[in-house]
Parts: sequence; structure tokens; C-alpha cells
Amino acid sequence: MKELKGYSILYNPRKNKGTAFSKSERKKYGLDGILPDSIESMETQIMRVQGQIENLNKPINKYIYLTGLLDTNETLFFKTIISDPAKYLPLVYTPTVGEACERLGHIARRPRGLFISIKHKNKIEQILKNWPVEDIRFIVVTDGQRILGLGDLGINGIGIPIGKLALYTSCAGVPPEHTIPIVLDVGTDNAMYLNDPLYPGLKQKRVTGKEYDDFIKAFVKAITKVYPKICIQWEDFAGVNAIRILDKYRDKVCTFNDDIQGTAAIAVAGFIAVSRLLNKPFKEQRFLFLGAGAAAFGIADMLVKKFQRDGLNKKEAYERCWMFDVNGLLVNSRTDIAEHQKPFAHESEASNDFAASILKIKPTAIIGVSTVGGAFTQQVIENMSAINDRPVIFPYSNPTSHSECTAEQAYTWSNGNAIFASGSPFAPVEYNGKTFTPGQGNNVFIFPALGLAIYATEAKRVTDEMLLTASEAVAEQISEEDFSKGLIYPPIKNIRDVSINVAVKIVEEMQ
Repeated sequence: MKELKGYSILYNPRKNKGTAFSKSERKKYGLDGILPDSIESMETQIMRVQGQIENLNKPINKYIYLTGLLDTNETLFFKTIISDPAKYLPLVYTPTVGEACERLGHIARRPRGLFISIKHKNKIEQILKNWPVEDIRFIVVTDGQRILGLGDLGINGIGIPIGKLALYTSCAGVPPEHTIPIVLDVGTDNAMYLNDPLYPGLKQKRVTGKEYDDFIKAFVKAITKVYPKICIQWEDFAGVNAIRILDKYRDKVCTFNDDIQGTAAIAVAGFIAVSRLLNKPFKEQRFLFLGAGAAAFGIADMLVKKFQRDGLNKKEAYERCWMFDVNGLLVNSRTDIAEHQKPFAHESEASNDFAASILKIKPTAIIGVSTVGGAFTQQVIENMSAINDRPVIFPYSNPTSHSECTAEQAYTWSNGNAIFASGSPFAPVEYNGKTFTPGQGNNVFIFPALGLAIYATEAKRVTDEMLLTASEAVAEQISEEDFSKGLIYPPIKNIRDVSINVAVKIVEEMQ
């Protein structure tokens, strides 16, 4: 391959270093005169980026600017993100990425990733070979049907795989050249996009059933053939599809579903930390979920495994996990329960009142995975406070507008006693003269570290044991000082160190 020189190297985002090229590099690559004479450090370049970001007043505009930086100078982009993770992660991922996905057809600058249409089902190998890198280790793939809590965004959902893979590199150092974001285009049921002249995907209703499953099968076959060391991360598939796809392929290829397993791992890490904070054995906890879809199933399934690791038998473990969905409490008398939900249906009276169910079941923690903003009402929080000195409130739905309650509501309605963690970030809360720092159960503490461990070992499978070990490793890294501030997750500013430590623990588990 011909060596890049002059303007060509500046237009290659993986080779471009901007004004950081040294004198010898400028001479070698023919950059004298093309760049200003001053040789700048990475810190100086980051300072310039920060100044430009500050001049933008809307998060979506900051997202667009940072995406442009990723398109032109990857090194500077990743260095900028990790220079202040608490500031930049919400801009390149949740919550800003949700708006970016909704508006992708209107804000797109340069194609990034692969768009694989069901119309090209028989050409998937050829499409994959169009990618300029041969050794791909990670893909994040979506079909765009259930983006965050926003629903069917079609191929606009490509923003999620792009954001996730940016975090693999920013937070754990996985080389970006070994990754590809992918969206599978099977159509969309979103009428707004079907009628939008700027929507770039197939303008047809979603393909379902056998035709859909055959497309997924063809995709998995092709990508594991073209990239034999690949790990497939499934992202934002609709619940039933997500569970079915994971169950079908988890024992055949290296794969995991972040919505199911990553969310589960970070939630369980929070509950392990809560047990430490309260000086209470983990196996004494009891959980009630609002929502009984893929995310709830994933968390509950991992909680069962943690209970078993701590000494409970399977029956005892299941009895400590309850679920409440749109049709009420999951109880044995119901006839509308899916197969994967049955272990979490218990012998009890039916109930359509979530707040009342709290008083009956007496959970130590409630977990919101319903995507229904405000579903944790004042009565819900007060009922949790009535049966727990320190009620554990986890509204996990994303983005922020879909969170089951805000941090301020949880602290206020519990008289400052709640232990709170959410899926999206909330600012610190002042209550009765005390500052509370809300926790964020962010999957970013899990999947980049998992990716680093897989990259280092070329693991053939992702196991539940690896994920549970990741949960325990995250919880181990919370200091007493963190606890004193009300934190149950490590500070996001420490994400690089946390990721490396978690990756090491995962690798040790694999030995």
C-alpha cells in the first residue's frame, strides 16, 4: 500500500495528528508548509477542542462537533473524551446519542460503519469484505427497533453502535481499527421515517418471522466466516428478538447482548455495593422490577446466579426476584406470561397496583426498566421508605426523559434516605443542607472492560461467570470515601483504571 503523504495523511482520521506532527514527521510525510510551523502537544490540541465545545450551547451540537472530530482525527477525539469522561461521555453517548439517532438523517455528515440491508441477504460476505480492515475483533450491531427508550428508529439507530465502540476505545483502550459499527436494515414501523424524504433506510414495514430469523442467521454465518476472531455485541433489539437471538447464538459464537447482560452486570454491581454500604449480606436482599422485558430478565437472571454463588439454592434465589409489567404483578395465575418470565412468576394474589405490591412483597430494592417516565411516584417511594430504613431506588430506563423518577424526587420523597442509581446521569441534589451525589448504573463500567479481556485473550465465548465476575470487580473498586458521598459506583473520572482492573479480573476468571 502506498504511504500516505501531504494532505492525504491529514484526511485519514487514523493517521492524522494535526499540529502534533513532529519536525521529522513533517519532513517525512511532506507536511512542511501544509501545517502551521508551531508543533503542539496533545494537551494544547485538547484545550482548543474544549474551547470550541464551550462555544456550542446545545448537547446535540456538541455531539455533531465531536463526531466530526472522530471523522478527522481519531487520536485527538479519544484523548479528548478520556481527558474528562464525566463531561464528554454524556455527549458522545447517553443521553445525547438518543437525540442524535432520532435526527440522524438530518445531521449526518459522513457515513460511518456498515449498513446491511435485508435486500442484500445473499451478499453479506461481499459487503463485509468492502470494509478496509481485515482483522476485526468487535462489532456492535443493531436493527434499530428499540433504541434506548425511544422505540423504532430504523437505521438511524447506527448512532448507538458508533457510540458504544467509541467507549470501547476511550474507556478501555481497545484499538478502534479492530471494530465496526453495523446496522441491519429490515425496514421500520415508524411512520414518521417512512414519510421522511431524508430518512436513509428502507422505506418499508419491518420484516418479521422466519424471513427475519433467516437474515440474522445469514449475518452471523457471514461475519464469523469473514472475521473468525469476532465478538458480536447485540444492541437495542426488541425484547423478544433480543432474548431469542442471544439464546440461539451464545453457545455457538463469541457474543453477548449489552441490554440484557451488560445492564444486568452493572445493576448487580450496584446491589453488591449496596450490601457493602449497609453491611448486610447480599442474599438477604429482595427485588421488585417495574418492567418484565429483556432488561429485567437479564438483571434478574444474573441476580439469581449471584444468590447461588452466595449460597442460596435456585428455588430460594428465584423467590427473591419479583416482576411487575403492564398487566400487573407476575403471578402463577396469569395466562399471558412468556416462557422466559415463568421462573419469576410466583404464587400470590394478582395486583395492578405497583405501590401496593411493594407493601405486600417488601422488597429492599425496586428496579425500573419500564421506559415509563415518572412511574416511580411519590407513593411508590414513600411505600419503599415505610418498609426500609434505606430504600434502594434504581430507575434504570434511558434516556433521562424515560427515567422512572428523578434523583431529586427519590431523595425528597424518602426524606434523604434513598440509595439511588439511575441509567442516565443526574446532577447532585441538595436536600436539608446535604449534598447527594446520584449514582449512575452505566454499562460503560462493564462492556469496554469485557471487550479488553476478550481482545487480550481471543476468547471464544462470553459466559455468565465472566459477567458476574465483572460485577463483583466493579463493586470492589468503590472506596469508603465514595460511600460517604452516597456513591455506589466508582466515579466516572476513574473509568480507565476501573476498566483495566475489571478486565484483569475477567481474564483471571477465564483461566
